[in-house]
Amino acid sequence: MNPGEYSLIAVVGVSDDASKYGHKIFRDLLNAGYPVKGVNPKGGFVLGHNIYKSLSEMESRPELVITVVPPSATVGVVEECNKLGIKNVWLQPGSESAEALEKAGSYGIKTITACFMVAKDVW
Repeated sequence: MNPGEYSLIAVVGVSDDASKYGHKIFRDLLNAGYPVKGVNPKGGFVLGHNIYKSLSEMESRPELVITVVPPSATVGVVEECNKLGIKNVWLQPGSESAEALEKAGSYGIKTITACFMVAKDVW
């Protein structure tokens, strides 16, 4: 595990419900020392951290976006990443869709479809 591997990670789909993966991933990345910010259209606060309503609302662009949203929402995340020039998207299991992967490929966005937490030995 190398928390310094990325300058900033955005987790899209952060939830204030502790039983949901969007909460667990955000919490455990914070606890592991990763530079992470949360995104959810509802905004608010989770674990004492401001949650942005969109990637566009963030002060600085993340180097990596992790999606923890339904496949239908992932397409919109990929489109927003393209507009913002974000070139790395990690699609958590269950958030990927053929349409999102196809769009990402056409935009030149590098995608990985696997569990970030397992791949990076956080879990």
